[in-house]
Amino acid sequence: MRRLLLLIVASAAVVAFPGHARADGTACAPLPAKKPVWIDFADGSVPFWQEFAKPGIVAAASNQIFPPKLRAAGAQTVFWDMYLNKRIGQPSSPVDSATTLAKANKLFDAAVASSACSTPYVTENELFGASLPIPWSVSNTQYRANVLLYLHTLAARGGHPYLLVSSRPYTAGDAGEWWKQVAEVADIVQEVYFPAPTIYEAGPILGNRILRTAFRRAILDYTRIGIPISKLGIMLGFHTEPHQGGREGLKPAQAWFRTVKWQALSARQVASELPISTIWSWGWANWGQRGLDPDKPAAACVYLWTRDHRLCNGPGMAGQGFVTSLTEGQIRLPSGAYCTVAGRQVSAAGISRLQKLTGDRQLAATALFARAVESGETAVSASDVLRAERAVIAQRFGRNAAAYRAALAHAGANATLARGILGDELRRIRVEAGLAGGNPSPAAVASFYEAYPDLLARPVAAKPAPWWLGGSVSGLALSSLAPPPLFRMPAGRETTVQAFDGSYVVRPLGRTVPLGALPLSRARPGIVAALRTFARGAAFERWTADRQTAALRQTICYRDDLPTPAAVDLSTFLPFLSPAG
Repeated sequence: MRRLLLLIVASAAVVAFPGHARADGTACAPLPAKKPVWIDFADGSVPFWQEFAKPGIVAAASNQIFPPKLRAAGAQTVFWDMYLNKRIGQPSSPVDSATTLAKANKLFDAAVASSACSTPYVTENELFGASLPIPWSVSNTQYRANVLLYLHTLAARGGHPYLLVSSRPYTAGDAGEWWKQVAEVADIVQEVYFPAPTIYEAGPILGNRILRTAFRRAILDYTRIGIPISKLGIMLGFHTEPHQGGREGLKPAQAWFRTVKWQALSARQVASELPISTIWSWGWANWGQRGLDPDKPAAACVYLWTRDHRLCNGPGMAGQGFVTSLTEGQIRLPSGAYCTVAGRQVSAAGISRLQKLTGDRQLAATALFARAVESGETAVSASDVLRAERAVIAQRFGRNAAAYRAALAHAGANATLARGILGDELRRIRVEAGLAGGNPSPAAVASFYEAYPDLLARPVAAKPAPWWLGGSVSGLALSSLAPPPLFRMPAGRETTVQAFDGSYVVRPLGRTVPLGALPLSRARPGIVAALRTFARGAAFERWTADRQTAALRQTICYRDDLPTPAAVDLSTFLPFLSPAG
């Protein structure tokens, strides 16, 4: 019922003034066909408005004084209505709809006079209460009806309205239908403002990612409910008043200019992904002492220069110390790369190949991201990987390479993919060797002893000290960790074992028996070594997650589609590649 009321009230605008359905005269020149159209607030409240008075600029301005001057200098103009609330009221105190109609028509006539054409572009500043959830109060329902009535009137008379929105929209249920009705007659421009110190302190990679993520979210809030992307725009804020978003006291000036540049670059990047209609700038004006800032002209020049070097000499205005790079922090990936991590690449093809094994693209991306991060911490050579591969084929496939390849193919893998996993496992072994294993409690030892009585156990001596003996040169080897040949070799002599992670000279010190056949006192050292190995495994998971999280600050991915930091053991998909047992 509420939706029907809004439709009925809004449609009244079209029929209430049949004699003014469309203004007479020359149609306004179309805005540039290339999207997005960049539009800058540049009326007389901007002390340096002349900076925007040039070809290639679309300037938003009020009244009949400055728009003609802007156009005379080569700029295009759109009309700016600073006080929409004076026409339609506020959510808590809406005006009568009959008054709204009259004010909409009066405003349209003013826009025609200011624009010197009959089909003006009209910017409405701004919608209040965009985030209010349903059910709406009676007053907000009337306010929203007034908005539709007002916009319908402007559109019916030949105008092209732009509705500015200052807060994130609530779009569920009937509220979403209301937004769709707005988009039928007007463009929606979401204001997205940032405190510059936060962005600057984040640095170029993370700072630009924060900007892009917020811009995308502002657009997707509307497209997810079916509003065409061609009806959307975003507004960037370059305020200098405190607590408004914008400069927020950031010094030196060159740091502020750098974030201005980042905003323009990030907005352009998002517009290349999501083809919105317009990108607006706001904050250049001065109203009172709080907004006075001698650096505003230079900031505006940097903003224009970032978009198009012909519009202004940004580096010259910014002065010494300004970072002129237009690529820092931007998504510039080598051919075939999906992400770069401090110079190392995660390829799109690699993710797709690994997805065939994992069945999950995000898991595949996370695994390859972890590999890129871990490889920067611990190196594994190609010869090490090939040696591990030979050990796997020998120990688990009876030296039958064809059987090994068949097992890989059955799982959706191949030798190249498997070698990557073997490298991961070798890196993990080396990292874990340097991590603390702790001291297992007597209760933990007893619990393990009772839970796994069928594990094979054998006392051995081995050189060099292997990880599966807890880093000692002798101890009780358990079949859950140690190489399988160890439990079959003859007693009383040394034998070289080609293990996953290298060669060991092993001398059995006793027979192979089930763990449960040993008294706990004899089994304890082997169990303690195993539990310490497991503890180091848990420590590794924390280690890699921490390093991956830190690496995200230096990671750039396609459309900021970042992996989720996590420890991924790909050998769970190919158990015969696990070094354990």
